[in-house]
Amino acid sequence: MILPMKQCLGPNRNPTMSTTVNESKIAHLLISCPDRKGVIAAVTTAVAGCGGNVLDADQHADPNDGRFSMRLTFEGIDDRARLESTLGELDLRYRIRWPGPLPRMAILCSKQTHCVADLLWRASIAELPATVTRVISNHADAGNLANSFGFPYDHLMVSAQTKIAQETQIIELLKSDQVDLVVLARYMQILSPAFIAHFPNRIINIHHSFLPAFAGAKPYHRAFERGVKLIGATAHYVTDDLDEGPIVAQRTAHVTHRDTIEDLVRKGRDLERVVLAEAVRMHLEDRIIVDGRRTIVFE
Repeated sequence: MILPMKQCLGPNRNPTMSTTVNESKIAHLLISCPDRKGVIAAVTTAVAGCGGNVLDADQHADPNDGRFSMRLTFEGIDDRARLESTLGELDLRYRIRWPGPLPRMAILCSKQTHCVADLLWRASIAELPATVTRVISNHADAGNLANSFGFPYDHLMVSAQTKIAQETQIIELLKSDQVDLVVLARYMQILSPAFIAHFPNRIINIHHSFLPAFAGAKPYHRAFERGVKLIGATAHYVTDDLDEGPIVAQRTAHVTHRDTIEDLVRKGRDLERVVLAEAVRMHLEDRIIVDGRRTIVFE
């Protein structure tokens, strides 16, 4: 279970950076522990005992591995340290996002722009609760798009000889931005393990197939060759194993023998946009707990 103990996320950021604030006064609490009697009562009592008002609670007890997971939203706590201390005595792993600045998100893309365009539009109308710090690409295609929405754009070309240096540049930009999430919006480069290690469970990729089917390159072409009747798109966290990271969101679309490869690509683009936006929103709203190779998503 990947849920760092006592990780409290809040407004402690560089004051020179953007301070766009979530107007909500709601805090999000994610917990994970071995399933046992009384854990729900213990957590809600801890919140109430610190003056908090529980607004919503969702939980899951897995009968296979005996793990208990829970997402709690609450408001009204002034003494945050007291609640953190109380939770620390309950023998569970937890993460809190306190009200404060919106999460900070960077987007990486390549030549295809449908996913990055959708994310930028959603961010521009405040549909995604995030501050977009910049768009980074190894091609120039999305430059005008990012600029039209008013977001910084970094064109960092890459080759086999410059890949390490280019990744180092990207990491430095992301670190300087203090990003909470990195989104690969059809970024057609394989990230190195060293890159991924900087942002564990904080990189979301969109893959244009219904994983685990047709992992890797040209999934639409391979689906066409096999005469599939469904195509899909999958958003997942990035790990060292290509297209094997924990899955966050998936959708499918019906296809027939009459569809060409171009039809599959066209239908797939619609799926990719929606699935990626859904996964990003789930992450930003603290609805995901990574459980080994799986995720628990509180919708």
